[in-house]
Amino acid sequence: MAGPDFPYRVDGTGRTARTTAEDHVRDLIEQVLFTAPGERPMRPTFGAGLGALVFEPNSVQLAATAQVLAQAALQQHLSHLIAVEAVTVEPLDARLLVTVAYTRLDDGSAATLRLAAPGAER
Repeated sequence: MAGPDFPYRVDGTGRTARTTAEDHVRDLIEQVLFTAPGERPMRPTFGAGLGALVFEPNSVQLAATAQVLAQAALQQHLSHLIAVEAVTVEPLDARLLVTVAYTRLDDGSAATLRLAAPGAER
């Protein structure tokens, strides 16, 4: 299940750049987490909107809210590709660190993805 690379780019042959199945799933998770609901035409409920939380005061309560938003959005939009095992969000200095543990449904492989909220130091 390889797919187009994210962000979109053209490869050396002039075609859409492709990526591995593992990287494609990781790209999809990142898109779901950081796309704001209402941002995509024809898909008004798509996304968790974690990028907007960068402007909120960092706290344990914000991390808990982000965790609920992330888990719900991943289950709603990617449940046909992955089983979400755990989502944790940690407030660390001026950034939120999001860790998603999941299992790919196509091959049963388990993986963990760790991301920092956009606009924060990575």
